[in-house]
Amino acid sequence: MSEFTQVRATAFEEIQMNAGIVLDDFNPATGVKGNIIGVTSGGLSFNSNPEYEDFGEDMDNVPANTWQLKRVRSYDPALSGNWVTITAAEAKRMNGAGTLSGNKITPSHELTEADFDDIWVVGDYSDKNSGAATAGFVAIHIMNALNTGGMQWQTTKDGKGQFAFDYHGHYDMTDIDTVPYEIYVKAGTTPTP
Repeated sequence: MSEFTQVRATAFEEIQMNAGIVLDDFNPATGVKGNIIGVTSGGLSFNSNPEYEDFGEDMDNVPANTWQLKRVRSYDPALSGNWVTITAAEAKRMNGAGTLSGNKITPSHELTEADFDDIWVVGDYSDKNSGAATAGFVAIHIMNALNTGGMQWQTTKDGKGQFAFDYHGHYDMTDIDTVPYEIYVKAGTTPTP
């Protein structure tokens, strides 16, 4: 085999596979899942969207991108995709500001704490991905998530409708130093008989 066309022997143990799921809760210590929010189509996309400040960019005799003068100003974690299922609760979550009463969503101009939810995206990781306690996973916890794209519904002739979503994590004034997302990567293990 050629010297520079090889892969590590552990490659299959380090691959994230399948589309993943979006949950209302997840315990990374035990692998116990909360409720699946909906069924997606076309996979999921997450981006942490860091915003940087470069304090040296306008200083004389200092080149731009000098690492000692650069800092992360904030993050805008975002999860996007398309639902192919919908419930009244998820339609309310997708709308953002508003209230849910029975099967009716009433949009509002005012955001309240109830409009923000923590969500999790969790995907299979490694060749060992069965059994809650032993499955490998990649998980991202998005805090204070709000669908900033509003309610989006696309129908098709003779096909299923899709509901596009674009959830963004938000900082909390009561704990302003906490970045509104966390990442967990856990290798799978062989279950003990």
